Amino acid sequence: MTSKSGYSSTLLRRKASAAIIYLARLLILTIVGYIVLYPFFYMLVTAIKDIDAMLDVEHIWIPVTYSLKSFKEIFELLDFGTALKQTFLVQISSAAIETFVCAFVAYGFARFKFKGKPICTFFLILSLLVPIQMYSLSMSVNYRNLHLFNTPFVYWLPSLLGVGIRSGMMIFIYQQFFVNLPKELEDAAYIDGAGPVRTYFSIALPSSSVVLVTVSVLSFVWHWNEYYLASLTFLSDSAPLAMVLSFLKVYLKQVGIYEGWPEYASLVSAACLMYVIIPLILYMIFQRKFVRSIDRVGITG
Repeated sequence: MTSKSGYSSTLLRRKASAAIIYLARLLILTIVGYIVLYPFFYMLVTAIKDIDAMLDVEHIWIPVTYSLKSFKEIFELLDFGTALKQTFLVQISSAAIETFVCAFVAYGFARFKFKGKPICTFFLILSLLVPIQMYSLSMSVNYRNLHLFNTPFVYWLPSLLGVGIRSGMMIFIYQQFFVNLPKELEDAAYIDGAGPVRTYFSIALPSSSVVLVTVSVLSFVWHWNEYYLASLTFLSDSAPLAMVLSFLKVYLKQVGIYEGWPEYASLVSAACLMYVIIPLILYMIFQRKFVRSIDRVGITG
């Protein structure tokens, strides 16, 4: 009888400790989720408020009246359609080019031995450590001498050469995947008479669909948020969306709207939401594949 009561008490303690751990995890996730989502919900509520709702201090989170006027005004004020078109023409196309070029370069690092490989690996690691601000002056001078200012080649040329935005990180991710990829399939292709290039396109690249999702999403977000290079090499009339958004305060002053006014907060929130909605939709579409690919590739930090 004593043993049964002791077993029951032990079981109850285990269940109680498991319940406490579960509640603690739930509390931590709730707090973290609130911290992460609070700015987004605040921008959303502020963006849909009209002037009367902005002045209503009794209804902060659920406005009595709402309007989508701020989104329309921002779309016209920033010429959002033109800026979005320029972003996809220049930066997103560059992200697509860079994604596939970095895979090709990483396959060479992972599978072949060649003279100067240690030196190339050193510069690859160096590219991960040195920020663009360190060499931006010389880079902008070279672009000016080549008459590439205000042209898509500012992004396309480095991407084609595998030295674009965060290319070192992309090559490193691909390389880690190709190193762990079994060589038996490639050996079979070599026996069938395929060369290195054909083996890459027929065996290695199709097998890298998992890591391709990870690199594609990361490359899209990095190029989408890229502002520094655009500010050095593009004029305001043909600038991508990230650069145009940085001029929002100037544009609002030109139409007589100043910081501290009720409509100022609504317009700024609407602009921020319009900017983040496309990456957010992309992540929602590829969420499962992205998380699964990170788990398989082994990205940490």
